[in-house]
Amino acid sequence: MSKEKKKSDENMSIKNSEVKMKKELSLIDGVAIIVGVIIGSGIFVSPKGVLKFSGSVGQACIVWILSGILSMIGALCYAELGTMIPKSGGDYAYISEAFGPLPAFLYLWVALFILVPTGNAITAITFAQYILQPLWGLCTPPYEAVRLLAAAVVCLLTIINCYNVKWVTRVQDIFTATKMFALCIIVIAGTYFLCTGHVEHFRNPMEGTEWQPGYIALAFYSGLFSYSGWNYLNYVTEELKDPYRNLPRAICISMPTVTIIYVVTNVAYFVVLSKDDILASDAVAVTFGDKMLGAFSFLMPFFVACSTFGSLNGAIFASSRLFFVGARAGHLPRAIALIDIKRLTPVPSLIFMCIITLTLVMIEDVYVLINYVSFVEALFITISVTGLLYMRWTKSNLKRPIKMNLILPIIFLLICSFLVIFPCYVSPMEVGVGLTFILCGIPVYLVTIAWQNKPTWLNKAFDEFNDSCAKLFLCVPEDEQKVS
Repeated sequence: MSKEKKKSDENMSIKNSEVKMKKELSLIDGVAIIVGVIIGSGIFVSPKGVLKFSGSVGQACIVWILSGILSMIGALCYAELGTMIPKSGGDYAYISEAFGPLPAFLYLWVALFILVPTGNAITAITFAQYILQPLWGLCTPPYEAVRLLAAAVVCLLTIINCYNVKWVTRVQDIFTATKMFALCIIVIAGTYFLCTGHVEHFRNPMEGTEWQPGYIALAFYSGLFSYSGWNYLNYVTEELKDPYRNLPRAICISMPTVTIIYVVTNVAYFVVLSKDDILASDAVAVTFGDKMLGAFSFLMPFFVACSTFGSLNGAIFASSRLFFVGARAGHLPRAIALIDIKRLTPVPSLIFMCIITLTLVMIEDVYVLINYVSFVEALFITISVTGLLYMRWTKSNLKRPIKMNLILPIIFLLICSFLVIFPCYVSPMEVGVGLTFILCGIPVYLVTIAWQNKPTWLNKAFDEFNDSCAKLFLCVPEDEQKVS
């Protein structure tokens, strides 16, 4: 066959096939995405925050257990939402269906500039710090080196996600296995230490407990930050094989697994390290490794880096679909809803997310954003579950392949409301900044979306931007049949 004939056949194949993302995610891939995204930097860093606001080892263990149970209940509520509204986009799709375009846009607005890129930036910086720490010994790695490596890994994983979905799932599977191995080392070392009679840190487990509701809520913020990602599979529902069956199965396999791993890992930390040791450490896992692994202590920073690498990969994959769906609905520039005609991946969405993440990576103290992120995320999760209850009443005719007992979403809603309300008097600054940023999205919505009679020059600028992106990245809108 001549080259011209082959090229013509390829072009005809593109023209006659649907341009849309494929259903390539199996049940195992779904479990790997949930476990891989959840087990990132949190379990290696957050024990300090949980213990700080809990005040005692016993209270901290309770918070870890209840955070896992709460995440499990939330994930089951989201399984009902995800099978009732089988669209990618997670909270954005559910809030839009229940309450309309403005609340959905506000979620997208906050997710675009705070929730997703902040989480990705923190994970990338954690990866860089752990990789570089052995090279600097007892000293702190330079700010410039950490930020450059963090930026490089964000760009690398964005390229992988642009290139092939199967590459993404392969990376996710490998690094999920690696982080499970690292946690097994911690658990085995802690069990050995416990069996040799070291129980002194559990003699008065509730001593120093903080009972104020605000501090309890902040302890849950740190715990839930480690569990964050349990709803990420809902972002990619359209790419999941048999979502009605595999979405709830993936949740029911992954969430109890993560909870058990987290609780036994924290028990191992508390067996080996004193309360003061944990509160003085910025990287509890490394402090643990220094005390228990001896000459092999260098392995812990490496395994933590592998864990954060896999977590960042899964987060980039899932979050890019959120912005793709938002753009497809007209709430973001049309360019973000374009798909690469050869690889069928949302390249513009991935690149846009990469740019915002790189901007946040450059912030010197990006960790101050964790409380902002936790409050805003809790607020919108509360709105999503309220939407679930609201649609039980207003849209009772919707098909619900999974229908949870009504008591579960009610319990979840009450707990989320507690997490939203009580930190207001303990951390009013973080709450105020979060609410202010949400409200700033209203004028943006009114100008860019609700305003029907926009000036010609503004519409022209939007069209030129979208067309330039389509040409630059060789992308077309989903399901478009013709390729120019």
